[in-house]
Amino acid sequence: MSVRKIEHVGIMVSSIEKSIPFYENVLGLKHSETMGHTNGVIRLAFLSFPDHPETEIELIEGYTGQLAPEGRVHHVAFTVDDIEAEYERIRPLNVAGLDPEITTLPNGSRYFFFQGPDGESVELFQSTRGGQR
Repeated sequence: MSVRKIEHVGIMVSSIEKSIPFYENVLGLKHSETMGHTNGVIRLAFLSFPDHPETEIELIEGYTGQLAPEGRVHHVAFTVDDIEAEYERIRPLNVAGLDPEITTLPNGSRYFFFQGPDGESVELFQSTRGGQR
């Protein structure tokens, strides 16, 4: 099979200008490029982690179709090394929809959710699955 990795995850947003700082300041992503789509309406912005540009988040502004509150992607999950430290870092930022506590799965992996500027679900995840993550 020729599929090798996730290229990017597209998130529908109402304002690229509002969403870029959120993803930079809350998750540590770096904005690399903003461009117009060939249709002249939609704008695209790409962000990735400074040391891992191979996987990106694509912010999509200007889409006019109907979306569920979470958008077309239910959530985007980011791997972290210390879930408790990240929860304590995120809590004072007053992000919307922050889970009241960290959830622990039966295998010991732990996570919590919060919302981005347009209600998109963002998950921080600490895995116990070793090299599978």
